[in-house]
Amino acid sequence: MDVRQRTEEIERLTLASWATFSDASRGRVRPEEQDPIRPVFQRDRDRIIHCKAFRRLKQKTQVFLSPEGDLYRTRLTHTLEVAQIARTIARALRLNEDLTEAISLAHDLGHTPFGHAGESALDKLCPEGFRHYMQSLRVVDKLEKDGRGLNLTWEVRNGIVTHTKGTWAATPEGRIVRMADQIAFVNHDIEDAVRAGVLDPATLPRECTAVLGETKSQRITTMINSILRSSEGDVQVGAEENEAFLALKDFMYRTVYVDRSAKKEEQKVEKVLTELYEYYLAHIEQMSNFYLQLAYQEGRDRAVTDYISGMSDEFAIRTFEDVFVPRKWHVL
Repeated sequence: MDVRQRTEEIERLTLASWATFSDASRGRVRPEEQDPIRPVFQRDRDRIIHCKAFRRLKQKTQVFLSPEGDLYRTRLTHTLEVAQIARTIARALRLNEDLTEAISLAHDLGHTPFGHAGESALDKLCPEGFRHYMQSLRVVDKLEKDGRGLNLTWEVRNGIVTHTKGTWAATPEGRIVRMADQIAFVNHDIEDAVRAGVLDPATLPRECTAVLGETKSQRITTMINSILRSSEGDVQVGAEENEAFLALKDFMYRTVYVDRSAKKEEQKVEKVLTELYEYYLAHIEQMSNFYLQLAYQEGRDRAVTDYISGMSDEFAIRTFEDVFVPRKWHVL
């Protein structure tokens, strides 16, 4: 019996009966030999951490575009917070932490530069529309490793594509990630908004803070405890806490997410991405050979969408400047 098999045996002895077991995975699109050390979901997690799209998250906007200061969230820090919350819940419920972590780390790989403003812009430009959760799946299936993809397990791929809305994940671990994503972004967006001076914490709805708590830590803890109390055979949150949380999220959408001082730069995002999109449609030879091949295989729009959605904020701005902003002419 090798290390992987011992780990799988420990899962069978310690995890809840409704957990997703590594040795019962539906497998990969391209079958592979098992690793002697790591069960399948551990391998998926490691592939995600080491892929290029994961590293790009450190320079992709969460809420505030190109914020000044080192303490504001990026897509990478958001992803790590989601993973921490999700793993805490999974461990307490005796579900599969490795699967939970893999889904958490991959769920936002398809996000555009400039956060949801960038997603909205690409959704208007791409003939097929654009949804970041679908793009996250495309990243791991198609775009990574020069078109070979990461060949992740069915369970991780299912958790990625269902993490935002629509059909719930087929596994309890995937459903945990969807809840953890919501818990994380609402609470850290409140903290970032307070730091940015666009939200006075005293204005948070009293009916929400009375149930969830006054601080970020209290609110996260309340939601986690509610899930732990309510989940037996499936992942659920208590009705009172869920109602308060939805009201708090609605408050954020009505205030912070449309605040003019925080979002004043977003009107420029559509301009930047539209110009880049149209430029590369007309000059596909300016993209790398990989995206040229995609253009020939799946059409220019698809290839340009893939290329632009993979850009970091800084790279998109720098590319825009290189293409459209005149440079000084230096005479020797």
